[in-house]
Amino acid sequence: MNPPRKIQCLAVDDEPPALDVIRSYIDAIPSLQLVGTCENAVEALGLLKQHPVELIFLDIQMPQILGTEFIRTLKNAPKVIFTTAYRKFAIEGFELDAIDYLLKPISFERFLKAVNRVLDTNLPVQDHYFPEGNIQAGEDDGFISVRVDRKNIKIALPDILYIESLKDYVRIVTRSRNIITKHSITSLEENLPARNFLRIHRSFIVSLKNIESFTSEYVEINKQEIPISRMYRNEVTKKLKME
Repeated sequence: MNPPRKIQCLAVDDEPPALDVIRSYIDAIPSLQLVGTCENAVEALGLLKQHPVELIFLDIQMPQILGTEFIRTLKNAPKVIFTTAYRKFAIEGFELDAIDYLLKPISFERFLKAVNRVLDTNLPVQDHYFPEGNIQAGEDDGFISVRVDRKNIKIALPDILYIESLKDYVRIVTRSRNIITKHSITSLEENLPARNFLRIHRSFIVSLKNIESFTSEYVEINKQEIPISRMYRNEVTKKLKME
């Protein structure tokens, strides 16, 4: 079975620090694949001719031509999420059927909400994102539930491959999907059975049963190398050798 296709996207901003923020946010969301970054509309136009994309994160206030004007020049414009430091462009942005309008400085939570809106369109979907929620373990430890919008999303423990911290969020990687929820990795660790899961890094918890191989520096799960930090190395080595 082929993995779901990722949303091809482009980031355009004349400020390198702003581009770095967008790049890091895109990298944290598995459904998005960054095709490239550009510092102005001319560069963006050249890239689009070589590699069409489905989504653009586009700054509005740029030299040569505004982002809103640039979108109007495109015959078949992709979906767009505008990014800007100026509120005055909001109305014009939405008149162009923008998916969202992000005001700088952009938080990851606000970026995530914009991505949720993209996933509600007909673009390809790989992951499910839940901006807020509490995580509770099932009585039989056979699952955890993510409480979101008055709903409990059940995740079977055997399906979990590993869990990654994304600052104030965690990404739960399972066999069939990824779930991003607002929660600390430490609180989540407390709700997982220690016999099945192991903290190997400040940012990673892994499923012991799904480890395919390991060294003193990383474990391999589903062909993904997950680092073991020095802080956890001795404990992890002892635990894995006992399994």
